Amino acid sequence: MEIKSFFDERTFTLTYIVWDKKTLDGIIIDSVLDYDPVGSKIWTESMKLHVDFIKANNINLHYIMETHAHADHLSASPYLKKVFPKAKIAIGEHITEVQKVFKEYFQLDELVPDGSQFDVLLKDGEELTAGSLKIKTIHTPGHTPACASYLIDDALFVGDAIFMPDYGTGRCDFPKGDAHALYNSITEKIYKLNDNTRIFVGHDYMPGGRDLKFETTVGESKKQNVQLPLSRSEEEFVTFRKTRDSGLSAPKLLYQSVMVNICGGGIPKSSGNKKAYFKLPVNVKDTNGFILD
Repeated sequence: MEIKSFFDERTFTLTYIVWDKKTLDGIIIDSVLDYDPVGSKIWTESMKLHVDFIKANNINLHYIMETHAHADHLSASPYLKKVFPKAKIAIGEHITEVQKVFKEYFQLDELVPDGSQFDVLLKDGEELTAGSLKIKTIHTPGHTPACASYLIDDALFVGDAIFMPDYGTGRCDFPKGDAHALYNSITEKIYKLNDNTRIFVGHDYMPGGRDLKFETTVGESKKQNVQLPLSRSEEEFVTFRKTRDSGLSAPKLLYQSVMVNICGGGIPKSSGNKKAYFKLPVNVKDTNGFILD
């Protein structure tokens, strides 16, 4: 099994292409569609890197996989599928829970929260076959209720559940996020795997200005993760996570990312004037006595 990583510096996102060098069967995990909120500009620089690599290596792409509905970048999934029409877009089945929450939050009357925007909804423990690749889905909620990790041979792709040991774990303050659930996902599922299992993280924020890192192991994480070593109790972790999350700023692409990613990625459909629009809520928080609504 071969693994090629791509790092998007704008959103600190890791995308992975995984393939069998003998059969050329492959998948892509957590693709990126470039987006700048200043001017609401979208382009495909990151996606082109993915497409060029897949084509250059003659990879037979079976699945375009999402670990969850990302809150910090737009997914390129539907556009990758246009290039590779045989590939199917797959995500954990609990995406429907996230859809129901944000259908109401964004007032998306047209959204049917049944997961039909994706080709495949994966169950916990389900094994997906991508040619010669066998992919086991492990439901790892906490960051969101729909987070899934994918185990392929000795490699686990964890999305935002857990990061490099010097950074910690995913935040749990998004709607339906749950620090208790994340604790159990990590300690009862990820940490139960063989210590030599390789972990490939969904983001790296390079704390302290260190170089990019995206691969660790279960054993290393159990001993050295600064937020959740195996020795830390659930109560300690939950208290820490709630305290830390309360002081975090929202991701700058939160609304745009969630709005499109719960619908399978891409951008909103064009309106009557052939332009696409994001429908963004306005959060008014004024402490100066002025009436703003």
